[in-house]
Amino acid sequence: MTKIIIAGSGNAALCAGIAALENGAEVLMLEKADAALAGGNTKYTAGAMRFAYGSGDDLLPLLKDPDDPRLARTDFGGYTRDTFAKDLLGFNDGRPLGPEQRTLIDQSYDTMAWLASHQVRFEPIYSRQSFEKEGRFVFWGGLTLAADNEGVGLFDQELAAFERLGGTIRYSAAVTDLIVDAGRVCGVRTGSGETLTADAVILACGGFEASAELRQQHIGPDWDKAKVRGTPHNTGDGLVMAARLGAQEYGFYGGCHATPMDLHMAEYGNLDLPPGERKNYRKICYFLGVMLNARGARFVDEGINFRNYTYAQFGAAIMQQPGHFAWQVFDAKVLDLLYGEYHFHDAHYVEADTLDALIPLLDGVDQDAAHQTLLAYNAAVDDTTPFDPTVLDGKATQGLALAKSNWAQKLDQGPFRAYPVTGGITFTYGGLKVDDAGAVLDQGDAAIPGLYACGELVGGVFYNGYPGGSGLTSGAVFGRRAGTGAATAATRG
Repeated sequence: MTKIIIAGSGNAALCAGIAALENGAEVLMLEKADAALAGGNTKYTAGAMRFAYGSGDDLLPLLKDPDDPRLARTDFGGYTRDTFAKDLLGFNDGRPLGPEQRTLIDQSYDTMAWLASHQVRFEPIYSRQSFEKEGRFVFWGGLTLAADNEGVGLFDQELAAFERLGGTIRYSAAVTDLIVDAGRVCGVRTGSGETLTADAVILACGGFEASAELRQQHIGPDWDKAKVRGTPHNTGDGLVMAARLGAQEYGFYGGCHATPMDLHMAEYGNLDLPPGERKNYRKICYFLGVMLNARGARFVDEGINFRNYTYAQFGAAIMQQPGHFAWQVFDAKVLDLLYGEYHFHDAHYVEADTLDALIPLLDGVDQDAAHQTLLAYNAAVDDTTPFDPTVLDGKATQGLALAKSNWAQKLDQGPFRAYPVTGGITFTYGGLKVDDAGAVLDQGDAAIPGLYACGELVGGVFYNGYPGGSGLTSGAVFGRRAGTGAATAATRG
């Protein structure tokens, strides 16, 4: 029987394992972490997955509970391939869609249906992706479904599917080197010195976001100060091992997914929190208020688009500010619209009854400049356009050098709150070049025999940000492809 080794155990790795098993291979998964921290970054995510679909009817086969009574008064809308393509292009800095992006779009729904066929099911994201309007739940931004129990639930469901098919996983078994014989990758060495042979090896062990050294090398000198949202184990091991064999670096190494996070969060994500609370160090409701840097100035258009399309960019923008921090400022009108992460027991914020009393509480901020910025913002708000968080409402500022294009409301009702934030890095964009079967390519675009890659290790998928939920979908799409490619190629010999 064909033997395949997979390095890593996150969403991409598990999808690769499921695909390889259903194609007749024997699969051993080797995980660097212990069982508690297994799963790479998957467990730290909110479990949301973006994919193309025509209407709410396309979602029903994917649901854990297709009889949920809320469905009868839910407007999911549609999210076409063309819309997905347009959204990705918005982050490409003028680049055309690449082949990896087209693969992500074209295979997104089929991959979701494939996961559902393996008993991996999803739930509508009512709490974060919809607003109730005239008695109906209206979804916005094209992101509708997440795994039950978020990232932990996705990991648990995929691991169960992997093990049902006969896959084996070993924990605390880091892959440290690739074994090559006659030009073909034929096994791995582990951190304990063990040598394991295989017909193919799939690298699915994440990017380099947990390596301060590699972040500085590839993204910039200040990126050693970023908070790591997820696992401490994604230190670029797969990239380093593949490079030793002449693999081709590919994609945008200067980019990463970086979300606004609580300035005072711990260095890494906290899996000790209950699943529903692991995302609570994020702070992504900036579109309901304004953000100020140390100079007391706004530095992004907080309402330029739905937060699904801006949080990765704005996390990076915060890292570029003096001191690598900012304050998110809100008034009482929106406090009940702030997501649960803002009401989390460990959320850090300051509060005052007036703006004048709030500004001195903003540590590290030029108070006079902040005062002038907020006065100018309030004076520029268009009061004639109604506020509607379910759409790009066009409620904008007028006459400011840096506009707020939607959802601009005056900050004029106390109490006022401000939350300190920094950039939290989730995953990196630079990776390896792979072919249509997931095989890793060398400098001359030839496949390295026996070596495959998926997940964060696939370069060319994202550039200057990405629409929320695309990361997990990408992992599933390219994981499935690598598992299928490795199993079928090894079987052919």
